[in-house]
Order: sequence, then structure tokens, then C-alpha cells
Amino acid sequence: MYFVRTYPLSLLVVAGVLYLSLATLPQDAVPAVPNLDKVVHVGMYLLLSGMLWAEFLRVSYRKDTPLWHAWVGACLCPVLFGGFMELMQGWCTELRSASWLDFAANVLGVALASLVGFLAYRYLGRKKRNA
Repeated sequence: MYFVRTYPLSLLVVAGVLYLSLATLPQDAVPAVPNLDKVVHVGMYLLLSGMLWAEFLRVSYRKDTPLWHAWVGACLCPVLFGGFMELMQGWCTELRSASWLDFAANVLGVALASLVGFLAYRYLGRKKRNA
């Protein structure tokens, strides 16, 4: 229950990524732009990891939560989740397949969000020490 109260928006993003990863989308609804799906993967995992970082920062600003919690929860977990979702696309859907490039796009989104999240953590920590 703690996780639901502490990270409610992140859970909504997880549900959205889960749906978008496993839903069968009509082929005519998706524009035929080359590698558009890679951009979508980067965006989904940037949003997922970014939301986890933002909610971690909100919690850690009030109480001293160790930084490794963010690295595990907002970096490692989304990467593992992205790999799991790629496997599930290959195993549980008929129109989708598992792709290493999609997984790499997921990792890129997590890395970008983690870079911004870590810089925000450092900035907020400095601001908290100076206050």
C-alpha cells in the first residue's frame, strides 16, 4: 500500500506502457513513418523513468531516502520491465515481435530520464543543504 500512496502517477504510467505494449493497434491508425516506433519507445520509457524519478525526488526531499533507491526503482526496474515487455510482445501477441532495437530505445529513454533525475537530485540536495 505504501508504494500505491507514494508513487500513484508512476503506477498509471506503468499501466499505460503495459497497455500500449500489448494492445493490438489498427495498422491504419499508425502512420507509416520509418522508426517512429523507436521514438515512441524512447518517449514511453522516458516518461516512465522520469515519473519515478520525480516521485522519488518528492519523497526524498521530505525525508532522507538513499539515492540507491532511485537507481534501483527508477533506472534498473524500468530497464528490466522494458526487457520483459519485449519478451511478452514476442510470446503473447500475434502482430508484434520482440526486438533488440526496441529494447535499446527503452534503455535510451530510461538513461535520459535518469540523467535528468540525477541532476535534479544533486540540485535539490544542494538547495536543501544551503537552506
